[in-house]
Formats: sequence, structure tokens, C-alpha cells
Amino acid sequence: MTKQQYNGKNVLVLGLAKSGEAAAKLLHRLGASVTINDAKPYGDNSQAQKLEALGMTVICGHHPLELLDQDLDFIVKNPGIPYHNPIVNEAITRGIPVVTEIELAAAITQAEIVAITGSNGKTTTTTLIFEMLKNSKREPLVAGNIGTVACEVAEKATENNVIVLEVSSFQLLGTEKFAPKVSVFLNLFDAHLDYHGTRSDYQDAKARVTVNQTDSEYLVYNADDTDVSNVAKVSKANLIPFSTRKKVDKGLYVENNVIFFDGQPIIGLEKIVLPGKHNIENVLAAIGASLIMGAEIAQIQHVLQTFTGVEHRLQFVKELDGRRFYNDSKATNILASQKALEAFNQPTILLAGGLDRGNEFDELKASLSHVKVLITFGETKDKLTRVATEAGVKTIIPVENMEEAVSLAYEQSLPGDVVLLSPACASWDQYKTFEERGKRFVEAVESLSV
Repeated sequence: MTKQQYNGKNVLVLGLAKSGEAAAKLLHRLGASVTINDAKPYGDNSQAQKLEALGMTVICGHHPLELLDQDLDFIVKNPGIPYHNPIVNEAITRGIPVVTEIELAAAITQAEIVAITGSNGKTTTTTLIFEMLKNSKREPLVAGNIGTVACEVAEKATENNVIVLEVSSFQLLGTEKFAPKVSVFLNLFDAHLDYHGTRSDYQDAKARVTVNQTDSEYLVYNADDTDVSNVAKVSKANLIPFSTRKKVDKGLYVENNVIFFDGQPIIGLEKIVLPGKHNIENVLAAIGASLIMGAEIAQIQHVLQTFTGVEHRLQFVKELDGRRFYNDSKATNILASQKALEAFNQPTILLAGGLDRGNEFDELKASLSHVKVLITFGETKDKLTRVATEAGVKTIIPVENMEEAVSLAYEQSLPGDVVLLSPACASWDQYKTFEERGKRFVEAVESLSV
């Protein structure tokens, strides 16, 4: 669709938050008839009240199936609402298209899109690409999970822009024609299975980043990940593999501690300041996507020599009395915490725990060899205690909150130690977001006094 084709359409926006509000406002501006349905009661729902004042129909407090009887053209669903929700399930049964707002964003924008997905590393890679594309011929705009809602950015973007878009499996599952100019698929690891049900369904959702691409578009993918490589095999896009383990044709690889792209040297590993071996994968992916979109090698080199990381992702907080504190609150699954732990060789005080999604943590054992103290919190603290005990961690302390965890971490540490918040779990048992959890950690660290 173009912007004009939304005029007169009958649309239900299901669920507000930032993405729902942005989609509703955009569709209303484009001339669609918009009905908003949000679970939060009307009296407590300032978002819904403001949208109603703009002329939209608002139904709050429940999701009546009768909303589907109004000859809807499509539904824009908040990504967090699961597909087994009765109104979503019924809409699909009736053949009503159910999309997320990134589908809307891609349909209306004049800008080309670089879409980044994967179980881990999305935010770091998205930020790297954004920085690498600065000062190029087309100004980059960042959107999606990392920044402004995609459809807000898409409406304002011109053909002189490139939208660098971090996309989740939740968002991708609600796409029908979404086809970025460049897709980046970083890795696949068991995550969000409480939402998707099975690993296969989760993989299928992630794969939607490339299913509609053609030979005029590109897929930058991790050739070291079997599942990602299997997705690439059926993609119709131009394939740009990257690997930290082997030389790949027409792709990115490391040889003699130098990164190459299709035989051309880009930068030596010793010049890259971003910590962690796992970040080399993110760097390779970012270089590939950026070069395709016209970034200059000099700008890429500058970014890699100065970029130290993003907030809540192995973020260096401070050094205090010889202890170095790192905030990795965005590590919401086991693989993310494994990679964070592998970034350090020093004795480590690990702060971990959070929402219990039903998984065990045995895969974390091998990464705990240099953890001298584990401080656990949240719903998963007993599970983490079991795994750490089996891994030989000598000191394991359960706590109730972040402030207590940070204080104990300092007491248990010595000069030269790393204090690492890397929860391996989502935050929703105690905090609204991983950002809130990370902020509490940083504030607690800043409040320590020697």
C-alpha cells in the first residue's frame, strides 16, 4: 500500500503502548477509520482518552469479539499480544489480516530499510550500522526496539534516508509483505518460547525478515549458525555470509586477526575497542550491511576504533577501588549471559536472575568457571543456585533486590575483579523493562562509596 491507499480503510488497532498509539495516529492522519481496543480500563488510560479526543473510536477494559463484525480491512496488533489471545485467534480464523506496525512502516516509507534480527546482539549491531552510515550519502535514522516506533520514523523519512530497524520475532510474525533492502540475521537461540510455543515457530518468525526479499535485496547472515544458514538457503536475496571461524566467499571473515570483506581488508582486530569475542560477529554483520548501503570504509574504521558499546549491553559503568562494574541488563537469555561472561578472563562477581520462563540454566555451566561469587534474585534464583553449585561456584548468595545485590557484590569482591550484571532472564518479575533493571543497577553502583 501507499499512504493514499489507507484512506477509507477500516482498521482495528489492538493494544496501545508506544507502537499502538503511533500506528493509530498515523492511520488516522492517512484517512483510515480507526477503532482502538486496549485492555487497560478507560478511566486509567490517558493514551486512549487522547486518541478518542482526536476522533477515534475507543473500547477499553476488555477485547469483545464483536469488534470483528465491523467489516475490518486489517488489524494492527501490539507485538506483545500473543496469537492465542481469543480476539486475535478469531480474527485469523475469519481471515482478517493481523499485522504489526513494522508492516505499516515498510508500506508507507520512501526510505530503504536495513532490518536487524537475531536472538542476541541486535541492539549493538543496529547501533553500529547507524554509526557507520553517518556521513554517508544518505542519512541514517534508527527505529524499532532500539528507538522511535518504526511507523513514526517511516512517515517522516525520505528517499535520502536509510531506516536502520531493530526487529523482534514478535514484530516479524505480524508481517505479510515486509521486505527490507538489507536483512541482517545474527543468530538463533532458544528464546521467547513462552510466546512462540516451539523453537521451530520461533525460527519461522525470525525468518520472516527475509521471506519476501528478492534478488534486488540482500541478506547478511551468520554462516556459523546452522539454523540461520538453513534460513539463508531458501532466501531469494543476495547472500552475504559472515563467519568468525572460516573464510567465506563474497562475505566477511577474520584471517590473521584482520577482518576482510570479499577479500578486501577492513580493519585489524586489535583496533576494535568494543569488548567481547561475541561482538566480533556483530561487527562483521554491521560492516556487511553498512558497505552494501554505501558507508565509507574510513567511517567504518572510525566507529570501530571509538565505539565502546550501548547502554545495558556490556556497558562499562565505572571502576571503584579496583573493581570494574558492567551493566549487561539486556542479557535476557542464557546465550547473552554466556557471551558476556566469555568477554572477561578476570575473577567475576555475577548478578543474575529474573522471570522464570520454564527453562533450566544448565547451558550456563561452562561459562561459570571464573565466577567466584553468584548473587541471585528474582523467580529463577533457585534454578541458578543449582546450576552454579554443580559448576563449582564457591559462594552463592540469594538477595531480594538490586541494591542489596550491588552492595554485597562490592563486599565480596577484591581489586581486579569484575562485577557483572548479566541476568540471563527477562526482567518482568520485578521490573517493567530491562532498562529499568539496568538503571537500578547503575544507580546502586553510583551510590557505593569507598
